[in-house]
Formats: sequence, C-alpha cells, structure tokens
Amino acid sequence: MADLRNYQGRVQTQTGELIDQGLRSYMLKVYNLMALGLVITGLAAYFAFTFAVSDGQLTAFGAAIYTSPLKWVVILAPLAMVFFLSFRINSMSVSAAQMTFWVYAALVGLSLSSLFLIYTGQSVVQTFFVTAAAFGGLSLYGYTTKRDLSAMGSFLIMGLFGLIIASIVNIFLASSAMQFAISAIGVLIFAGLTAYDTQRIKEMYYVADDATVAGRKAIMGALTLYLDFINLFMFLLQFMGDRK
Repeated sequence: MADLRNYQGRVQTQTGELIDQGLRSYMLKVYNLMALGLVITGLAAYFAFTFAVSDGQLTAFGAAIYTSPLKWVVILAPLAMVFFLSFRINSMSVSAAQMTFWVYAALVGLSLSSLFLIYTGQSVVQTFFVTAAAFGGLSLYGYTTKRDLSAMGSFLIMGLFGLIIASIVNIFLASSAMQFAISAIGVLIFAGLTAYDTQRIKEMYYVADDATVAGRKAIMGALTLYLDFINLFMFLLQFMGDRK
C-alpha cells in the first residue's frame, strides 16, 4: 500500500511538472508572438511616416494616407482584419493565422504612423517604454495571482463598452474635459484588462491540446495582449505625449 502511494505521488509530481513545463512554453509563445507583433507595428509606423513626410511636408504617399478618402481605409482596415482573424481562426491553419496576425500588426502600424504628425518622436518612445513597464508588471500580476479576476474582467468589459460609446459621443461634442476623463478611464480599464486577460489566457492552456489547437490559442492570446498594450499606449500617450 505504501508502495502504491509512493507510485501515485511520483505520477502526480511528473504530471504537474509536465503541465508546468507545457504552460511555460505556451505562455512564452504567446508573449513572443505579441512582442513580434509590436515590433512589426513599430517598424511599419516608422517607415510609413518616413515615406509620408519629407522636409516637413507631406509627400504624395502621405497626402494619400492622411488627407484623402483613402485614410478611412487605413483606419478601418485593421478593425476588419481583427474581426476576420477572431471569427475565422478555428478554420485556419496555424501558419495562416500567424501570417494574418502579422498583416494586422503592419496595418495597425500604418494607421498609427499619423501619431508622429501629432506628437514628438521622443515622447512617443518614452510613452512606449512606460507602457512596456506597466504592461509587464500588470501581466505578471495576472499570471501569478491566485485571486480569480473573472468578476473584475466582466466589470471592465462593461466599462469598455461605455468607454466606446463616450468616445463616439465626444467626437461630436469635442469636449476637452470629457476627453481627459475618457483617457483616464481608458488607462484604468486596459490596465485591469491586461491582468485579467493574462489570467484568462493562462487558464486556456490544456495539456492535452494538439499542436494546431495550442498554436491557435497562442495566436489569439497574443492578439488579445497586443490589443491591451496598444490601447494602454494610446491612452497614456494622451497624458504623456508632447504635441508638436
């Protein structure tokens, strides 16, 4: 009987080690995909701005993507791509889903390149590093905490819908005070969502998943954290960015 208990204990230990190793590998893939997405976005934004502005003036390319009706395609294309990936990922191969994520990240970079027209390059870089530090701490909390963040996540998601409605309303009101409030609430919401989404992505891991299912989960996890990072960066930039 003692031998049986020892055997069961060894099996449970080995199973736990297997799960821990698989979870670490899975989360590392999520973070690597997200980080590469951010690199693609940053490079796309930088090179798009470089081609769009010359000697302080818009080039033909810049006029096309910033002032012509084509700007709406630049703005809305990332939104269409993220919906496409979210709804079709279960029927896509891992390589196709990953490529779609890279294309989406590049389109976001093209859209965000206009930030360099509004803010100084130094303030954009500073805000990026502040965002990275805050994101890292919040994501680490979400990964390590034993507290169930589900209730907080539900509350934050409802707050996010309210934030979207308020942002649409303020397009017509153009209230600076309301914009300040939206930015402050946006920072709080996406700070909380970073921790909540990290915990949720961690809980999505299942040791028996095959390579395809695990790959799809990793890509969707990376997309979720990528969106949290980008939105946290955008709201922080409204506070920290030095306008030209």
